[in-house]
Amino acid sequence: MAIGNKKLLFFIVATLAGVLGVAVAHWSTQPDSTERALVLEVPRALPEFSLQDHMGGVFDRSSLVDSWTFMFFGFTNCPDVCPTTLISLDQALDRIDDDHPGDRPAVVMVSVDPIRDDAEKLAGYLPYFDQSFVGVTGEMPAILGLTSAMGVAFAYTPLPGEDGSYTVDHTASIFLIDPQGRLAAIFGTPHEASVLAADYLRIVDPG
Repeated sequence: MAIGNKKLLFFIVATLAGVLGVAVAHWSTQPDSTERALVLEVPRALPEFSLQDHMGGVFDRSSLVDSWTFMFFGFTNCPDVCPTTLISLDQALDRIDDDHPGDRPAVVMVSVDPIRDDAEKLAGYLPYFDQSFVGVTGEMPAILGLTSAMGVAFAYTPLPGEDGSYTVDHTASIFLIDPQGRLAAIFGTPHEASVLAADYLRIVDPG
């Protein structure tokens, strides 16, 4: 994305991601045991990618192996959806800790606004919600590779005025990654902590 004549060039990205998102929904199922989660009949492997976490370390597909992970795509300047979702995830973790402390998942927010969201900004943002949350950023091509593979769409929308301010419209779903680094389930909105926790525990421990 380029900046010129004091205006930001805004564009809609990931048309293919939107198409893929429909396909993912088609290939998934909602078992009787889950209230809102769409569980993929066959978990989908993620592509190789290389991004950066908020501590400055490499975040790639191997970072998702060996634990369950809630992954959310958002941005730090988000006025409502992102903070509300992160609060719900924090509350869901509390419920999971109370009921099944050994099944606590990781939580990762991947920024779809890498121009403003560098590692330092994410490091100052995520701890407000939970010290364990991980923020991820990187170069736009790498982010697009991941969002396209997961069916995540986002678009930059200019705000009224001449100051170049903008917001980002984005897919608000939460994605569940299994310990093999595969997309296992998708949680649609609204995100209620009790539902997130209950559906997650039914998925990881169906017995």
